[in-house]
Formats: sequence, structure tokens, C-alpha cells
Amino acid sequence: MWKKKIIHLILVLISLLTLTGFSPKHQAEEVIVRITQVDTSNFPQVTVYVAVTDADGEPVGLDPLRIQLMENGGEIPVDKIEGAGEIDPLTILLAMDISGSMLYVGKLGAAKAAAKVFVNQLRPSDKVGLLTFHTEIDYPQPITGDRELILSAIDGLEAEQDTAMYDALLEGISILSEIKGRKAIVVITDGLDTVSIATPDTVLGDIGPAGLSISTIGLGDPDQDLAEKTALDVEALKYLADNAGGVYGYANDQESLSELYGSYAVAFKSEYQLTYTSPSALRDGVNRALSVNLADAANPVTGIEEESITYNPGGLVPEVSEPVPLVTFGLIFGGLLVLLFLPSLINLVPKAISKAPSPGRPTPKKKPRIKLKD
Repeated sequence: MWKKKIIHLILVLISLLTLTGFSPKHQAEEVIVRITQVDTSNFPQVTVYVAVTDADGEPVGLDPLRIQLMENGGEIPVDKIEGAGEIDPLTILLAMDISGSMLYVGKLGAAKAAAKVFVNQLRPSDKVGLLTFHTEIDYPQPITGDRELILSAIDGLEAEQDTAMYDALLEGISILSEIKGRKAIVVITDGLDTVSIATPDTVLGDIGPAGLSISTIGLGDPDQDLAEKTALDVEALKYLADNAGGVYGYANDQESLSELYGSYAVAFKSEYQLTYTSPSALRDGVNRALSVNLADAANPVTGIEEESITYNPGGLVPEVSEPVPLVTFGLIFGGLLVLLFLPSLINLVPKAISKAPSPGRPTPKKKPRIKLKD
């Protein structure tokens, strides 16, 4: 009897699940939509690079037409969309810490091996450069499409001295400033920045209108006290990545480091490239709020909206849509001249008042001139 009751309950449960449409395949897949780079070098045309990943950072394939852009709260029509894997060639600058602490427990060897894994996973059309830092900054391999050159440069790295990561990142931004398209810095460090003049905010403020992303990798012990030279400043590394369109990752051995580098390479190749024309078309130096989300579709996906970021089209002198008439310009110029000489005029007024006769008082008579006899 009890067996019949159990079978009956199971049948009822299956019926309820069927009626509610429950199925593992129909569960909403949670994804994260993230803006990685905003290029305003051709403003009012704006190019936005978008990463769509799951909670583990793995790329999620979808119809790029589902991606919605919002500028200052209003939805923006997109002029052109490039799907995952279709974006222009990438330019990646590997920034590697070769300070003395990288000699411990084979960290430099692990970093070199993982960097080569990263390079080998990029597309043939992508380009890579190598920037290294300890107390000094070196650029042993400029941006190149030659895989043998970059792999050889990585093999030749040796470690010494302290860490100047922020200064190296400023140099990296300068190197990439003239390069168009999707570009990024991937930096790996095993410790604290001990000698840089620059700060994380200095680095973020130096990113130009073409934009770029900075992803960071911590190699070491994040639980070590920050008073130790080999400690990781996780907060600073996350801050840099979060505010420069990148991601932060942590590794403590060669295998996890290689996997992390590999996931970064896959993520770069899986981004979407969207181009639109800003409705606020003047380079007026005013920030614009930009956010991205996913439109609904038959196959439900829960888009986690990217926290609104800001970009600035630049412009020290505000642009105007119509030229200023000559008469108006003359009035403005005349007003400026008045303001220029106004302090002098104000200083003359007290002197004039002091020389003027007071009301109600007779004007003093001049004493007669007396001529003396010879």
C-alpha cells in the first residue's frame, strides 16, 4: 500500500514540474555583461567592447543583437556590431614583474611558462609586446606579430631588485596610445609596488580617449601581511582591474597561472564590438554615463547589468553647434576689457571724492598773494 502512495506522489510531482515548465535546460543561465574598453578617438562615433561571461569568467555565446547600450539613461541605436571572434586584431602588452622576489619557489619560471601559453592561444592576427619591471622599466620586445620573437623575449627574462609596477603601467599606456582598436595590458606581479612614483589613480587617469583595459594577476600569498615585501596588494590589483575594464585573478602555482592566462586569452577573443554615434555630439568635456545590458529572448538569460561607467569625449574649450556672431563676440570682448580696467577705475574714485568739496561747506578762498617792496 505504501509503495502505491509513493508512486502516486512521484507522478503528482512530475505532473506539477511539467505544468510549470521546469527543466534543467530551461533554467535561466546567469551571465555577466561587462564593458572592457570605450574608444572615443573618432567621437561622436564611439566604439565599445563588451565581454559576456558566466560567473566563472567563461565566455557565453549569444546573439549580439541582444546587447543593449544606454547613454545617459537613454537606449542608443547601434550602427555596427561585430560578434564574438569577429572583432579586429587585438594588441596585448604583457607587463611582467621581474623583481627579486620572483626568484623564490620558481615563480619566475612559472610566470614565463604561463605567459607563453597565453601567447600561443591568441589569433595569428593578434599582436603582443613585452614590458618588464623591477626598479627599472624595460621594453625588451616591442609590439609584434612574430610569435618566435615574443616567446624568445619571455625565455630571456631574469629577476632582480624591487617593484615599480605603476610606473611601468604608465609606460605601457604610452606605448599603446597610438595603436587603434582593441588593446589591453595584462600585468602579473608577486608583490607590492615599492618604488613607483605613480599611483593606481595616476595610471587610470592617464588612459587616453582610445581607451584600453588592464587585467591583473597576483602570483603569491594574498594572506601575507602587507608589511612583507613579498605580500600581494590584492585591493590595489582589484581596484586597477575593476576601473580599467579588466579582471583580477590569483594563482599560486604554474598550473593555475596557465589556466588563468588561458582564460584571459579566450575572453579577449570572445568579446563583442559595438559602434554607435553619441546623441551628445559635442566635445564639451562633459562626462557621459554608459551602461550595457541584455534584451529578453525566447531562451531566458539573466543579464547582470554592468554598473554604469563614465567616459569623457574630451575638449578643454566647450564646442558649440553654431558659431558666435561677430557682434556678440565684440560685446564679450568689450566686457572683458571693462573687467580688466575696472580695478584701476575703482582706485581713482576715492581720490576724486577726497578732492571734491563737501556738501554745505564753503569753498575755501585762496589767500591773496603779497608782493614785497624792494
